[in-house]
Amino acid sequence: MSRPEGPWQPGLTVVVPCYDEERAVEATITSLIAVLDALADDVDAPLDGEVIAVDDGSRDRTGALLDALDAQHRRLRVIHHPTNRGYGASLKRGIAQARYDRIAITDADGTYPNEQLPALVRSLGDAPGRNGADMVVGARTGANVHVPLVRRPAKWLLLQYARSMSRADIRDVNSGLRALWTRHVSTFWTMLPDTFSFTTTITLAMHASHLDVVYRPIDYHPRVGASAIRPVRDTLRFFSLVLRTTMYFRPLPVFGGIAVLLVLLAIGVGTIGRALTGQVPDVITVSLFQTGLIFFGLGLIGDLINARRGR
Repeated sequence: MSRPEGPWQPGLTVVVPCYDEERAVEATITSLIAVLDALADDVDAPLDGEVIAVDDGSRDRTGALLDALDAQHRRLRVIHHPTNRGYGASLKRGIAQARYDRIAITDADGTYPNEQLPALVRSLGDAPGRNGADMVVGARTGANVHVPLVRRPAKWLLLQYARSMSRADIRDVNSGLRALWTRHVSTFWTMLPDTFSFTTTITLAMHASHLDVVYRPIDYHPRVGASAIRPVRDTLRFFSLVLRTTMYFRPLPVFGGIAVLLVLLAIGVGTIGRALTGQVPDVITVSLFQTGLIFFGLGLIGDLINARRGR
């Protein structure tokens, strides 16, 4: 899929991935059209907009419902995938065809309060990095947040892990309601996955690149219909992704942390061995110490590569 290229017109493109969402898709699209109409009619700062709905190989009536809505609303464009390609792939397909310089994403399952989109979009300001944020995320920390109990421990662990690895004050690492500048999506295009990890990746990438990421508390409603997330597989994938993305942008802290751990372990093994047996277990101690130095060297090399790439 080709990288989105400008120039983009001033305005907002809302991309909605849809997969088997026949119970909620009409209400979602209708609410988004109303939001865009209100933005366009704003007397102080009118903003034109469009909705791109991507039917990701749905097996129910989602595609037919979207086509019927497309015939009624000039702001709506519908893209059909013949087979299911994934959440991230749907977002990328829609973003690649965006007309406008600002992107918003949301889900079609009725969980996100789309009426909050204008506030998120206005927080972007008039230009990237000038008088607003680079990305505004709807953080699911509002007064009414409905997350299934079975998913809460994994979500909490993932958030703490992402904060620790990125050293950023992340409030919601994978919220599906957010607004950002289209040019930033283009910048990170080649590393954005076709899976549910799309939102996690762009969150970490923008923090690691020292871009201005703002979090706005939102509510999170119960989902209409069944979820496509596979808890165990997708949770393990999220953890792996956090590590991989952090290593891409900040290799020295990752490898350096492992190096320090191995050196301390070598010192501990040597000290305990000497205390218990009167001899230092030199093979194990030296092996651990040398491995620590190797990891530290890998971190330095990665950091130098990053510095060269930045220049």
